[in-house]
Amino acid sequence: MAETRLTFKEMCGEFDVTPRTLRYYEYIELLSPEREGRSRFYTPREVARMKLIMRGRKFGFSLEDIRQWLDLYDKDPENRVQMETWVKHADLQLDELNSRKTQIEEAIDELQGLRDQVAKNL
Repeated sequence: MAETRLTFKEMCGEFDVTPRTLRYYEYIELLSPEREGRSRFYTPREVARMKLIMRGRKFGFSLEDIRQWLDLYDKDPENRVQMETWVKHADLQLDELNSRKTQIEEAIDELQGLRDQVAKNL
């Protein structure tokens, strides 16, 4: 049974990304689709890599951090080094996100207070 491959258009649709984004990920060598003439085809390996890229972006990781994890996985298929590195990066990112969350909550409280004060004066 042949591997299921996605076309360029299917890959964009599957991950809700623009063609420009997908081309950029190829340009910076996060993805390496198979090529047949001008057509690109994405194997299950590339789809899995894209899932990791999208998850990393959702959590606010840089593309360079994501590249390092993907490179580690290529070097260590058992995933041990990748998982250890990911845990370290995740801890740092959680600290960053919690800091931003605190700043946003403070801004919301301040804005709500000012809004309530102005509304009271109407």
